[in-house]
Amino acid sequence: MTTPQLDRLAQYCQRLRLHRVEAELNTVLEQAAKQDQNYSDFLEAVLGLEVRSKQEKHLAMRVSMARFPFQKTLESFDWKFQPSIDPKVIKELATGRFIADGENVLLLGPPGVGKTHLAVAVGLKACELGLRTMFTTAAALITTLGKALFENRLEERLKLLTQPKLLIIDEIGYIPIDRQGANLFFQLVSRRYERGSILLTSNQSLGAWGEVFGDTVIASAILDRLLHHATTVNIKGESYRLKEKRRAGLLRTGAAADHPAE
Repeated sequence: MTTPQLDRLAQYCQRLRLHRVEAELNTVLEQAAKQDQNYSDFLEAVLGLEVRSKQEKHLAMRVSMARFPFQKTLESFDWKFQPSIDPKVIKELATGRFIADGENVLLLGPPGVGKTHLAVAVGLKACELGLRTMFTTAAALITTLGKALFENRLEERLKLLTQPKLLIIDEIGYIPIDRQGANLFFQLVSRRYERGSILLTSNQSLGAWGEVFGDTVIASAILDRLLHHATTVNIKGESYRLKEKRRAGLLRTGAAADHPAE
């Protein structure tokens, strides 16, 4: 049931953009009456409701802008299946301190061991901390930079890619990178050096990056900047996808060599 006073309160909420309070106004008033709240408690409840609503909205916006391929958390990661990973190291990364210091993270290991899961989970934590984050695959990044170069918009694109506090680059080494792509990647890493953090995943050891980038000199220059302030996590173990296939009876034990993970 509405009253002239409730109508005025709803109008005030609209003008002040207190949309969650407006939507739950009747409920808030009823709870205040039932709990016999004093003025300060009631005001705290109302403002807290709106603050939480705005925080949730901003978080959803940051997550959407990050363009994660999926949303997986650290809480859902199977630590027992990958004993080579020290949970303390990953949980420290989730605090975001490495981002505040402009440091980098390299997650290395064979396909399917959880590198992308961990990268996304750390990225989600960064979003929760209010930090702008962007996710891309290495192939998509090189394609984007190459297109920008062709259209004479490389400088514009590099500026955009230096804005996120955390840039996640997934799947380095899955697809060979030509000399132009290597040079473009080097320019991006140089732009972000000690300014913004990069978290990347790769199925190749660092010693093989010369082959990945088709040039040992460029690869060394890239690694020199990435590793100057960096945490490197080497993940060993079986693919999660192979494990699930075995559990479902779709793959015989010991068949990993015949069925490489994607």
